Amino acid sequence: MLGTALAAGVSPETLRKIESGRVATPAFPTIAAIADVLGLSLDTVWSEINQSDGGPLLTGSGHAVGERLAS
Repeated sequence: MLGTALAAGVSPETLRKIESGRVATPAFPTIAAIADVLGLSLDTVWSEINQSDGGPLLTGSGHAVGERLAS
């Protein structure tokens, strides 16, 4: 997670808050930067937000986002 946060230009604490839901509405540039680092298109992020099944969000390489952040 540290590498992901730093590559996106956000603090690890901010990324933890976003992941845990403590930041209900993160700023668009923050989400765009994190998505870019994870290899996700904003279309993919938007689609996942609007899905009701709650399945894992996958990166461009097929890894689940939580799995990618933990590496």
